[in-house]
Amino acid sequence: MSHLRRPPLLRLLILQCQLLGLAILASAVGVNYGTVGNNLPPPKKVAQLLQSTLIDKVKIYDTDPDILQAFANTGIDLLVAVENSNVTSIGKETSAAEDWLSTRVLPFIPATSVVAICVGNEYLTAGDDKLEANALVRAMQNLHAIKVTTPHSMAVLASSFPPSASTFALTLLPTMTSIVQFLADTGAPFMVNAYPYFAYRDNPSSVSLEYALLGNATGVHDPKGYVYTNMLDAQIDAVRSAIAALGFGNRSVDVTLSESGWPSKGEKGDSAATPENAKTYNTRLIERAQANKGTPMSPKDKVEVFVFALLNENKKPGGVTERNFGMFNGDGSKSYDVDLSCQFCSSGGEAAAGKFGERVETTAGTAMRGPSVWCVAKPHAEERVLQAVLDFCCGPGGVDCREVYQGGDCFAGPDKVHAHASYAMNIYYQMHGRNYWNCDFKGTGLVSFSDPSYGKCRYPQQ
Repeated sequence: MSHLRRPPLLRLLILQCQLLGLAILASAVGVNYGTVGNNLPPPKKVAQLLQSTLIDKVKIYDTDPDILQAFANTGIDLLVAVENSNVTSIGKETSAAEDWLSTRVLPFIPATSVVAICVGNEYLTAGDDKLEANALVRAMQNLHAIKVTTPHSMAVLASSFPPSASTFALTLLPTMTSIVQFLADTGAPFMVNAYPYFAYRDNPSSVSLEYALLGNATGVHDPKGYVYTNMLDAQIDAVRSAIAALGFGNRSVDVTLSESGWPSKGEKGDSAATPENAKTYNTRLIERAQANKGTPMSPKDKVEVFVFALLNENKKPGGVTERNFGMFNGDGSKSYDVDLSCQFCSSGGEAAAGKFGERVETTAGTAMRGPSVWCVAKPHAEERVLQAVLDFCCGPGGVDCREVYQGGDCFAGPDKVHAHASYAMNIYYQMHGRNYWNCDFKGTGLVSFSDPSYGKCRYPQQ
């Protein structure tokens, strides 16, 4: 369907999302935000909390308008989803895809940064006879105006070890071939939900706990010479091998880790699901994402990571484990202590140490009613892009950058390019009226409601 002439609405979305799509590359740490619970904080408080953390991408499982509205003008990118139940109808007609986009997504753009659409979730392995496999590919084609992909479980593989010999399940080969072809043609990533926890829980005698927790220094050897110090890298490379086995080895299909996490509580007798193990796994997962690391099979190809999950969901189907993957409880307290703070976020990262609705709500609420607002660089924005932003601001942008030159009050700092770019971006933002689009900078800017000044380095505002 991709060759069909698109209606005006879809052409408009393409133009908008060519700009929005840049933001998805700015950082390597995202989080999954599920809402299957009756004790969860309102979306606005969730958005305010995340503004004070290093997380700047959020994947949701629908297009909840309250969530889309809550994340408007926050500097946080959203990946939205078509529910499995809607895939068939969207796959039948391009008009259905147009209606879905015009009612579910377009009303919130550009205030809310929607950077990708996930069509379904583990659709091919959901076990529902009413879900048509072919409808998934057609729905992706009909919605491909912006980055479109679909998350898979590891169950789409015939086997995952050794990674270099992995292939897709034989029964899914025709559908997977069509999906990977679509992803290669559109430049969208292959999304996989990978959980070393389940592999360890189900085979504790044959899987090392440290290997599952991303920390086995000894390593596991693949017949082709690759050495894996953790199971997650092996799972990611297994997906890469399966893609290559379809004949796409030389095509550009990135792999994104759309879900991965560890529960803090499980069924009786589950010794792996503990707060300590959850803290260890997610801390290492976040550190891995921040380091932009590749895998043994593709060391130069960084993997985008979405932690599962932000919140414990007390109404989620399944056992105790399924309801306790969250880093936060329903009342906003931490399930365990994972450091999500960052230097250049609003509230200086302090809010991430507390609860929803305490410092976050007070600080952000006061700032929104008053004149205090700044523009800084997103955490982990790519240095080359920030350098280009800095060159622009201090050149054609007309910013007086003397304070970030040697001898200036803002020259010194732990990360000079990031700090210097933040200073210059803020001056430009203040000069041009503090509109949110003046703090975009190819998706690397973040509006802050807390003064980022430090030492003698003062960030002015108008």
